[in-house]
Amino acid sequence: MRVVDLKIENIAFGGKGVGRDNGKAVFVPYVIEGEMVSAGITREKKQFAEAELIDVKQASLHRVRPRCPYFGQCGGCAYQHMAYEHQTEIKWRQVRDVLRRIGKIDDPPMRPIIPSPQQYAYRNRITVHIKDGVIGFFGRDSNRLIEIENCPIAMDEANGELADLRARNPRDGHYTLRAERGARIFSQTNDAVANKLRDSVVNLVPSNQRLLIDAYCGAGFFAKALLDKFEHVIGIDWDKFAIEVARKSATAKEIYIAGNVEGVGAAVSAAFPDFQVAGRSTTVIVDPPATGLSTAVRKAIVDLAPQILIYVSCNPSTLARDLKELRENFRIESVMPLDMFPQTAEIEVAARLHA
Repeated sequence: MRVVDLKIENIAFGGKGVGRDNGKAVFVPYVIEGEMVSAGITREKKQFAEAELIDVKQASLHRVRPRCPYFGQCGGCAYQHMAYEHQTEIKWRQVRDVLRRIGKIDDPPMRPIIPSPQQYAYRNRITVHIKDGVIGFFGRDSNRLIEIENCPIAMDEANGELADLRARNPRDGHYTLRAERGARIFSQTNDAVANKLRDSVVNLVPSNQRLLIDAYCGAGFFAKALLDKFEHVIGIDWDKFAIEVARKSATAKEIYIAGNVEGVGAAVSAAFPDFQVAGRSTTVIVDPPATGLSTAVRKAIVDLAPQILIYVSCNPSTLARDLKELRENFRIESVMPLDMFPQTAEIEVAARLHA
């Protein structure tokens, strides 16, 4: 293994630090920008190299002791070695930088990041894997299982479920353990930040609007919080079980449709044959999976021509890609990161666009 001494220049999206060896970028986990480190090269390509941290020669003032005994082995967390305030600073910069690099947005209209009230014990669910008697999480960059007794970023109730699962001597497989029992539909894993996200989206939408189109609506997390601001609400999602939950508490002004978001235009036309969607009184909310919006969905949004578009994303890279295309029809008014996943490299973002 070739060992190199590096000064870490910044932290890339995904959590690894970047140093340079004779001009070549070297990616190293568990470091902080400004640190001097020794690293062992594990994989070398023409344009970059991957390395493992060997020693921190000059530590950052932001370096702290990780709480989790599995940190560095488990693939879940990337930032337990740095103070929480610095984690949020890094994530804010990463969103800005990816919008510049991928989205070609020279001066993104960034808002301050919304931090998590709880930095540990915030996850309301975890998924563990079992194979040959080992119960835990996959290791970093591998399919090797790490035995886990307790996850510090999970709520106590979820860790209690883990202890109960272990006591039952379960079969090999994947098990999602939840802090609360309820419908098995998608929901955010950090309740406190999810509520801040919902409230922020509500504040991004003016009152006295005519139509809300909530794409990827799930059980109506955003739509039901916005009922007072709209005459009509249409939600669409592929998850028929989530749609069933949304329909159970629906008012007369709500319509929820189980189907592909690509067909949102046809769904709106079918629900309101005489309604002119395009105009100043229509808002569209999208909260897609990490893959972002497909070409067909982007076209459907442009064809709908809403006045306001709210884009909620769990992947800044695909958000930046989509905003690059949507800028041809919309003006980006604000971009707000939220730290839904403390200690990890994941980032949530809410962007507001205007026609």
